[in-house]
Amino acid sequence: MSTTELPASPEFKASHAELMDGVYRWQRHIYDLTRKYYLLGRDRLISGLDVPVGGTVLELGCGTGRNVILAARRYPDARFYGLDISTEMLETASAAIAREGLVDRVTLAQGDATAFDAGALFGVERFDRVFVSYSLSMIPGWEKTISAALAALSPNGSLHIVDFGQQEGLPGWFRALLRGWLKKFHVTPRESLREVLESESRRTGASFRFRTLYRGYAWLAVIGQSHTTPQPSVPL
Repeated sequence: MSTTELPASPEFKASHAELMDGVYRWQRHIYDLTRKYYLLGRDRLISGLDVPVGGTVLELGCGTGRNVILAARRYPDARFYGLDISTEMLETASAAIAREGLVDRVTLAQGDATAFDAGALFGVERFDRVFVSYSLSMIPGWEKTISAALAALSPNGSLHIVDFGQQEGLPGWFRALLRGWLKKFHVTPRESLREVLESESRRTGASFRFRTLYRGYAWLAVIGQSHTTPQPSVPL
């Protein structure tokens, strides 16, 4: 497993990296234990990746490595790559991957998910699957992450996303409490996520599937690149 660093980033990107390192410097040690109770839908995303034999998979915002490790176990014939802006999180992910004996199949790199050079970081230009789990709600300029992810897909690849929804089927008091809690960690559910994904699927001529989970607590989406003409939005 290798960890590669990007060249110097613009000032605002460096500031965000410092912010994330500060947020997770201590939290990373208990992150997976605590987040499993409210980062819902992650395992459903992983089970739906359907990675081809010998395929390549990139996770943007890989954090502690929890998701990429589970995906690597589920798809033992694939190669996995993880990108995160936080060196603190990457330190935890590297240790976890080593403990799991996945060093030969998982490569990590430090970088900005809104603008990255996969070839320079990983030696791989295109991926069969790219997934983003509960990271778009923490990334400034998150829309650029979607564009960058789609640009990194192989011709028949697909982008898989799970993140906080708008809790549209849940009581108002619950939404208020959740938003207040998430704000402490610089997390903002993206109200326009579905619209942006639909727009990107039309732009790229890809299929688009979308599903609300747990009464809108989470949103799960897949953009496929296997079509040459725009396809309608269909449920997952």
